[in-house]
Amino acid sequence: MEAIEAGKTIDKIFLQNGLQGPIVADLKKLLAKHNLRANYVPIEKLNRFTRKNHQGVVAFISDVPFYKIEDLLPQLFEEGKTPFLLMLDRLTDVRNFGAICRTAECVGVDAVIIPEKGASPINSDAIKTSAGAIYNIKICKEKNLAHTVDFLQQSGVTVFAATEKAQKHIYDVSFTEPCVLVMGNEETGISKEVLHHADEKIKLPIEGKTLSLNVSVACGAILYEAVRQKLTKI
Repeated sequence: MEAIEAGKTIDKIFLQNGLQGPIVADLKKLLAKHNLRANYVPIEKLNRFTRKNHQGVVAFISDVPFYKIEDLLPQLFEEGKTPFLLMLDRLTDVRNFGAICRTAECVGVDAVIIPEKGASPINSDAIKTSAGAIYNIKICKEKNLAHTVDFLQQSGVTVFAATEKAQKHIYDVSFTEPCVLVMGNEETGISKEVLHHADEKIKLPIEGKTLSLNVSVACGAILYEAVRQKLTKI
């Protein structure tokens, strides 16, 4: 509770099933006040997190601050920037996430958008793989990526979804206007709901027998095509 009041970035909170009492009631009110959602779990799971006296509550505090895209996007426009965003839909591999953040920071991506649930943890492995780039790029954690896509589109941002099922190659579209690139889960790709709302579906050309690239490699190739287009336009 002190961590929440102090403004610490809470990554996840686990609360023991059936836990009651006045302090628990105060905690729940505090969570609601700060729009934080608790995961209710059996005590056995909490015991796996720590051997110390957890009192029925375990919280993971992130070293990385999280932002909200509805607050960040207007700031980018006010600063005269052309928003260049990256959305990772349920990407779960820590090293892929870290590597992607490293590339994103290098090419000047303004923010990386991830879902509250189903995303890779932002832990020491992710930070190490990113070579510390995670500290230098804004990360937005959103409850519903489909709703976020709608918000971005209404704000004048074009949504490009990377999928092997696309007809267009990345060289057939323009990344020079406000845009967000969506990359999907390592195995299942982009969720149907997000994919359905995308403005453009794009893919990388594959000439060999292997049908797909590692998501980090694919993301890097697309981001650098966007950079090439921006430099050519200048």
